[in-house]
Amino acid sequence: MSENQIPHPPIVSREQWAAEREALLLQEKAHTREGDRLAAARRRLPMVKLDKAYVFDGPEGKQQFLDLFAGKRQLIVYHFMYGPDWERGCPGCTGFVDAIADLSLLDERDTRFVLVSRAPLAKLDTWKQERGWSIPWYSSFESEFNYDFDVTREQGEASGLSVFFQLGDEVYHTYSTYARGVENLVHTYALLDVTPYGRQEDFEDSPEGWPQKPTYG
Repeated sequence: MSENQIPHPPIVSREQWAAEREALLLQEKAHTREGDRLAAARRRLPMVKLDKAYVFDGPEGKQQFLDLFAGKRQLIVYHFMYGPDWERGCPGCTGFVDAIADLSLLDERDTRFVLVSRAPLAKLDTWKQERGWSIPWYSSFESEFNYDFDVTREQGEASGLSVFFQLGDEVYHTYSTYARGVENLVHTYALLDVTPYGRQEDFEDSPEGWPQKPTYG
């Protein structure tokens, strides 16, 4: 296949490109403002007090939910797919955590980020060491945490993101999201979204002939 036969965007003059880029910029600005509006609405969600005493297994031994905050006001939990009988962590979740960069800004904003999975701690520690991660990872194997937050289902394990807030000795649930709702965890997709071929997944509306593969294949 010659270079000209490879699927690619139309080739136009600089003037035509500038005009079309300006039109797209208006849409991008509207998208940014809509994202800001959604974030503002998210900040105004009410919260609900947790009425169960969840126990987690972590590096420091058995811990109560409040311990996972490590003195912070806010806690972000990534529900990492890792079933009790699995020998390896979920490839997709692993890719997400591999791509997480410096989280020091969270610490500066009174927020902590942790991973929680249902697999026993020994398996989590082995996978964590193999990947070279330093993010705190806790096992919820001996509690109903995964079930209550809809990441262990009849059909198996699922991934997700949940946010919690602490007031005194009480923990409150403020937010959860699943499926594509967690893709903002890393910037890989955002980077691909600015390229001609995009994410190269079959859910995308791309021109005929663009390379694509099954999203969850």
